[in-house]
Amino acid sequence: MPEPADFAPHHISLVVDTFEPLPPEQERLLSPVRTLPRPVTLVYGAPTVRQQPHAQLARCGLVIAILAAVVGSLPRLVHADGTPIRIVVLKEHGVGSPALAQPYLDRFVAMAAEQNGWSDAKAQYCTSRSAAESYIETDKPQFGILSLAAFLALRVQYHLEVIGQVGVTLIGGRQYSLISKSNAELAGCKGKTLASDHTDDPRFIERVVSAGAFKLADFTLIQTQRPLQTIMKVLNGEAACALIDDAQLAELPHLEGGEALHTVWKSTELPPMAVVAFPKAAANERKHFQENLPKVCDDDGQSVCAEVGIVSLRATDGTDYARVVSAYGK
Repeated sequence: MPEPADFAPHHISLVVDTFEPLPPEQERLLSPVRTLPRPVTLVYGAPTVRQQPHAQLARCGLVIAILAAVVGSLPRLVHADGTPIRIVVLKEHGVGSPALAQPYLDRFVAMAAEQNGWSDAKAQYCTSRSAAESYIETDKPQFGILSLAAFLALRVQYHLEVIGQVGVTLIGGRQYSLISKSNAELAGCKGKTLASDHTDDPRFIERVVSAGAFKLADFTLIQTQRPLQTIMKVLNGEAACALIDDAQLAELPHLEGGEALHTVWKSTELPPMAVVAFPKAAANERKHFQENLPKVCDDDGQSVCAEVGIVSLRATDGTDYARVVSAYGK
């Protein structure tokens, strides 16, 4: 049987099939996820090769719906000189290509522009830093929603200011674990093979995730490209251990043979995705955006936030990121 083409958590079946009817405006936000081609059958948390494009769309739709809810919180802001609002969304290790995700984001931003009275608003969805940096250099966005590692890496170069945070279930990155089938503790993994799709940023892993508990040089690395592939390397005996995040860990009970894997080390919990302001954002824009963030999930927005996986959305002055900023360094 061919290896599943990508990682798609079992939760997506709930997103696609079990939403209760919503008010019209909320329905518009989630309709792309509802109307995916069926059937989307999930097997042990992953689609078969034939089903993979549909599941990728579902995954992209879910992530974009979450992030679009944040983008939709922007107040009625357009520069007096007509300069448009630009937002960069960078979710590293996201499933699905930007080409699949961008149409979702375009629809949501268009809706947000209509609701907020913007004359011009656009956002760019990226899954790599290089793509995000290219957009930043050419379009000079005012705001961004960034994965933690990306925020830390780009913070100094682009003079980013944290103004909020988005806590989201299902997309991972809050806590990392070392898992194994044959070793009982971290020491048993050192000197052996370690599979991971998270080792593309050694500085983040060693300074922030590991916090000194290990270095990547302690292992013989097997770089994987997909979340499920990482776990399968251990299940199949191709790797002694694996470094995974919380989303991958949550899927172990749903994988055939997953009960044989156990956690040998776990990181501290890390801050969620950061909502940031770039220098181009005027002081009043930052203030209004920050003030509006907590309102997205209030009242009528509470149910839709819960259904798309937002567990926390709040303004912050960056205090919650001070520890990881210090650990990552300049």
